[in-house]
Amino acid sequence: MDFTDIKLSGKTRREHDLLGEMDIPVEYYFGVQTMRAVENFHISRVRLNFFPQLIRALADVKQGAAAANRDLGLLDPQIADAITRACEELREGKFNEQFVVDMVQGGAGTSTNMNANEVIANRALELLGHEKGEYQYCHPNNHVNLSQSTNDAYPTAVRIALARSIDGAVASLRELIAAFHAKGEEFAHIIKMGRTQLQDAVPMTLGQEFEAYAATLTEEIDRLQTNLRLFYEINMGATAIGTGINADPDYAELCTKHLREITGLPLTKATNMIEATSDTGAFIMNSSALKRLAVKLSKICNDLRLLSSGPRCGLNEINLPPRQPGSSIMPGKVNPVIPEVVNQVAFSVIGNDLTITLASEAGQLELNVMEPIIVHSLFENIEMLVNAMNTLREKCIVGITANAEVCRRMVYNSIGLVTALNPYLGYETSTMLAKEALQSGKGIYDLVLEHKLMSEEELHKILQPENMVHPRKKITE
Repeated sequence: MDFTDIKLSGKTRREHDLLGEMDIPVEYYFGVQTMRAVENFHISRVRLNFFPQLIRALADVKQGAAAANRDLGLLDPQIADAITRACEELREGKFNEQFVVDMVQGGAGTSTNMNANEVIANRALELLGHEKGEYQYCHPNNHVNLSQSTNDAYPTAVRIALARSIDGAVASLRELIAAFHAKGEEFAHIIKMGRTQLQDAVPMTLGQEFEAYAATLTEEIDRLQTNLRLFYEINMGATAIGTGINADPDYAELCTKHLREITGLPLTKATNMIEATSDTGAFIMNSSALKRLAVKLSKICNDLRLLSSGPRCGLNEINLPPRQPGSSIMPGKVNPVIPEVVNQVAFSVIGNDLTITLASEAGQLELNVMEPIIVHSLFENIEMLVNAMNTLREKCIVGITANAEVCRRMVYNSIGLVTALNPYLGYETSTMLAKEALQSGKGIYDLVLEHKLMSEEELHKILQPENMVHPRKKITE
């Protein structure tokens, strides 16, 4: 079965497992257990190699375990060195194509763990001067997986990979925030009408609107960074259920120490390993932070679509960069395709958050076997959000222009100006003016003079839009 981009010669090697024997193409670094998973799981069609950070983290975990086992005298130094060299090659991106298991799988991640064990073992065999499959010299389970279970190796690798991925998302978020700040400065002098409940409210500047977008997104940096710290607590040494069976008493601390050095992350051994093996709280919290970011991005994109609506029959306060013709039937139509795609990413992130919540709740006793769908959903959310933020910044925000005259005209024609007269004329009189303006089509300015409620000089001072975009003391003269 050729399901990879690897060219095959037709030569095979014979491997066996609990269920029997299987011929494996000699070009494959993975073995029989990975092949079983490939046969069983045609689910998402998203393979492990779609997320290189996960492969890198699996290599980190296997190298840390090998180093700890070597230090404890449990693993031959030559074999440990070969495993380490194989892991280093994996971190460089070599052999990514050999990670072929579907992200969504039964078995609580066992297929992912064995895919890593087999690839590393077979590469280590080559480095030791042997052929792939000569497992008597370096075995996927006996050597690469020594002192481990899927139930500690897999979640530890996932936590390391997700922590790095969220750091990458924060970097993209910072760049998007900077783009909104730049537009805030560019549009600082443009007066426009603020709106509440899609009705005219009071004047503001277009710059203030864009600075508010920057501010609301800036809040998410702290949320993301705070929650990703939950991933730093790991359960290496817990083995199957947290009791540490088949691991040396000193292994957990020693492996965690090596992993700190390998990853550069402040990893710590979980206080209660049984709790840490079954708990998925860190995934829930990080998913929630990603959902919160997605909701804010979607709201902003809703605003951009409204502000750019028209151009003749909508608000038309800003122009989004035209990216493609918008219709197969209506000539000249250009749609806000970039905000639209970000909206759809947000919907997917929100849906995945529900999946993560349900999968976390579905854990039973000493293990949550639903972790693969949690992991897949989190990696998908981060990947899509990063791509969406980069696309929004590059293809939309930096190219937005303002229709300054349209914005100003709306301010002067808006009945919302009457709010500024409230402190001087009172609510009842101001309401009467607003009602009459609606019925007659006249402007607030003209009606105040017509009813001789203020002098033209007083009115001019109060109703200058530039004077209404910040708090100010009541004008008394």
